[in-house]
Amino acid sequence: MEHMDREVKRSRLSEQLHKHFAATAVPKGIHCLSLRLTDEYSSNAQARKQLPPPELLPLLSDDSYHHFVVATDNILAASVVVTSVVRSSLQPERVVFHVITDKKTYPAMHSWFALNSLSPAVVEVKGVHQFDWLTRENVPVLEAIENHRGVRNHYHGDYILGTNLQARSPKYISLLNHLRVYLPELFPNLNKVLFLDDDVVVQRDLSVLWETYFNFSHPLIANKLDPDECAWAFGMNMFDLNAWRKTNIRETYHYWQNLKSNLKLWKLGTLPPALIAFRGYVYPIDPSWHMLGLGYQELTDLDSVRKAAVIHYNGQCKPWLEIGYKHLQPFWTKHVNYSNNFLRNCHILEPQ
Repeated sequence: MEHMDREVKRSRLSEQLHKHFAATAVPKGIHCLSLRLTDEYSSNAQARKQLPPPELLPLLSDDSYHHFVVATDNILAASVVVTSVVRSSLQPERVVFHVITDKKTYPAMHSWFALNSLSPAVVEVKGVHQFDWLTRENVPVLEAIENHRGVRNHYHGDYILGTNLQARSPKYISLLNHLRVYLPELFPNLNKVLFLDDDVVVQRDLSVLWETYFNFSHPLIANKLDPDECAWAFGMNMFDLNAWRKTNIRETYHYWQNLKSNLKLWKLGTLPPALIAFRGYVYPIDPSWHMLGLGYQELTDLDSVRKAAVIHYNGQCKPWLEIGYKHLQPFWTKHVNYSNNFLRNCHILEPQ
């Protein structure tokens, strides 16, 4: 019996490890897509054209438009997020999308959106290296991510039974995962932005979030609402940047994100310190706006998925992975143009 018990535990760990590696590895097709688009950037002037064109640059800081932000190094995922927003919008000409990626992925990401226009929406692609504000002095976690031995050991050390494997995801040591904390500084001329994770799909027009969202800068709202105990979810967040700039959220975040704690308070990530830093500054919206769990709840109700404004594939089973739930993938794949030559050449095929 003891031998069988050990075998069961060993088998369960093996299953967890294989799922973890499948969830964190970059699929060959997506890696191929990035390489081919990077090559296109160097050889095709159209792939390097300015985004957006010069005559539309003023719209990037025009607060009368609806500004969306996504930070990712996954080109296919970014494409689905932006495409689903534009298709769902009742006024796509008022959509301005800020796509932020890392330095390595920037040429490929720029190529994709330069060659695949989503007009009349405006799309900007920017690498983290192009933000002058993102320095070690302003972003302490930069140096911590690069140098902290405990972080490297945690994410690249030996795997032991009982470890939270999802907390070992490499995304938690990516600067892109921390960018949402610096939105007021990255977009100093904007008052409101809607931040979206790269594993969401937008299914309804979201403009009402700009029209009805509370103005937290107003003292009556700030004094009367009591959202202290609201544990908010990343994925889709409307940020009032004006109100944010009047707080010490960033300083609080840096204090709790101090990596010298040897990861004892929580495994490295942005949500735990963000929950602390934003405490008292969060107001919930109706759950139908943001449906969670499509990346780990296989028995998700399909009617609820169809009715949700934004569906979120949070969890390991992303829709672009082989381990994605087949019955939930169509909500994501319908926004992918599988006839695109780059996708076809990289053997990125529509799931059957």
